[in-house]
Amino acid sequence: MPVIFFTTLTCLMPLTEQKNIMLVTTTNTIEGRRIVQYYGLVSGETIIGANLIKDFFASITDIVGGRSGAYERVLKEAKESAIAEMVQQAKGIGANAVIGVDLDYETLGSGNGMLMVTACGTAVKVE
Repeated sequence: MPVIFFTTLTCLMPLTEQKNIMLVTTTNTIEGRRIVQYYGLVSGETIIGANLIKDFFASITDIVGGRSGAYERVLKEAKESAIAEMVQQAKGIGANAVIGVDLDYETLGSGNGMLMVTACGTAVKVE
């Protein structure tokens, strides 16, 4: 599995140090790198459900206040899965970076019991 280096600003590790790194950034450029080829749009989607036990404890958290650790873990898992799928798609077409990444979150299903996370960006090759 490739190592994913996700940044919202700049790359800190030269590509020559790690051949297995996929640079992923929300910006349209990578400071210190030159984009030599654009491959196009890549995306990853994850739909994940929350179970009744998590819903029960989340409702208690809503009443007494605080953060819902169970939902935060589900959200983190869904985000990481969507990004990993996007990275695999980019790798499959020869890219070594994904720029302009946007993450979207939606609730689906009856009672909003499902969470959908979409990661979308432009696959590129950088030097």
